[in-house]
Amino acid sequence: MNQHDRTEQDRPEQVEHQDRTAERLLGALGRVLRSEQIVADPAVMSGLAHDDAEWAPWQLPVAVVRVESTADVQAVVQVAIEHRAPVVPRGSGTGLSGGANAITGAIVIDLSKMTKIKMIDPVERFAVVQPGVINDDLRAACAEHGLWYPPDPASSPWSSIGGNVATNAGGVCCVKYGVTGDYVLGLEIVTGRGEVARIGKRTAKGVAGYDLTSLLVGSEGTLGIVTEITLRLRWQRPAEHTVVGYFDSITDAGVAVTKIAEAGLTPSALELVDRQCLEAVDAWKNMGLSADADVILLARCDAPDDAGAVEAAGVAAAFDAGGATWSAATDDQEEGDALFAARRLAYPALERLGPVLTEDICLPLRQVPAMLARIQQIAVDHETTIANIAHVGDGNLHPLLITPIGDEPARVRAQAAFADIIAGCLELGGTVTGEHGVGVLKLNGLASELSPVVQRMQADVKAALDPYRILNPGKAIAPVDNPEGDT
Repeated sequence: MNQHDRTEQDRPEQVEHQDRTAERLLGALGRVLRSEQIVADPAVMSGLAHDDAEWAPWQLPVAVVRVESTADVQAVVQVAIEHRAPVVPRGSGTGLSGGANAITGAIVIDLSKMTKIKMIDPVERFAVVQPGVINDDLRAACAEHGLWYPPDPASSPWSSIGGNVATNAGGVCCVKYGVTGDYVLGLEIVTGRGEVARIGKRTAKGVAGYDLTSLLVGSEGTLGIVTEITLRLRWQRPAEHTVVGYFDSITDAGVAVTKIAEAGLTPSALELVDRQCLEAVDAWKNMGLSADADVILLARCDAPDDAGAVEAAGVAAAFDAGGATWSAATDDQEEGDALFAARRLAYPALERLGPVLTEDICLPLRQVPAMLARIQQIAVDHETTIANIAHVGDGNLHPLLITPIGDEPARVRAQAAFADIIAGCLELGGTVTGEHGVGVLKLNGLASELSPVVQRMQADVKAALDPYRILNPGKAIAPVDNPEGDT
């Protein structure tokens, strides 16, 4: 939803002031960047002023700047400080919470051209990359050295490492191997004071001072702008076994997930895809997956040698104990890859049907069946189509609320359903976001989740690291009264 920065209520003097401010800001940017790096055409900026979050508000910025180096970013931040202009960092624009959405008077810093993989060290097992590097490109480069970078969000063919760091993205493998933050050893950042700082380490251990690296990971550009990332790598893992289970109901599939946990099994991936997602993928790619199941669970097991087959058999048994109508395991990598490709295609396939509002709740595993049942009831209560995909192995559910194009009443109902899902998740001990970030879509949910004391602590951290209040304002933390000492 584009909220234009000029409305009928704008007074002429306000418009004139905005124009003068924009003119001065553009002039200052022109003195530190090449002209071809600065985009001020509204038609072009409109495609770069927001991410993929449906119905998250955004406005046209003053400019989008296509930075190519840390020095560029520093120069832009220093201009922003001088003119007290907000800066909004942007990677590939694949976010789903509005974290990269521009506001009036802002400079959008487009980091997508910073795509160098500076180093892959196979001895120390780390990589040094710029923030615009695409996730799958890094994984391919690591594979040439027999190494592996585990975090693999569904958007891995398109999302950037910088964006993954900004939201602490997870993915299919995170149930066993963890999320982005588990692999970030260090960062180079431009601070809210316009300085360049290196934080973190390249050693296996290190506890010198506060862990500023972990603080920056997941902060959505509100505490500093990341210009370089040092990432921990692993050796390539053994070939995987894939396990498939068909279920007649989504709650049965949820029960099967708890059976896996009760059996002490940790598959390397455990994903849920419901019939609506399967039908959308079939209609698009003709994969024939929706013929025999209302819900599919997909698991992978990568224990070495014969242990992988034993683990896969245990997962299949847990599927059966949860009520699977059919289950099977295979060590055919190509067949398994095809099934997981269908999982990754679910979101873009559903987008072809109409606007999709995406949830990102995460719950304790024992609460997954109850939450899935609640989602079904919420869909009925609000007359809203809700499809379900999930990194269900770690309780991270992605209900997808689908509305017909241009149907305003359906949009209103979907947004009410969105709020009810968040409320239900919190009631069951969950969190409003597992990996997409708060952005602007989850601010109300965040305020419900965090106590006032914790909200104040976060605001104090923000005020300390962003003293001029320019770094992606209005995102990631619940709004509170201005902390003392704000300038």
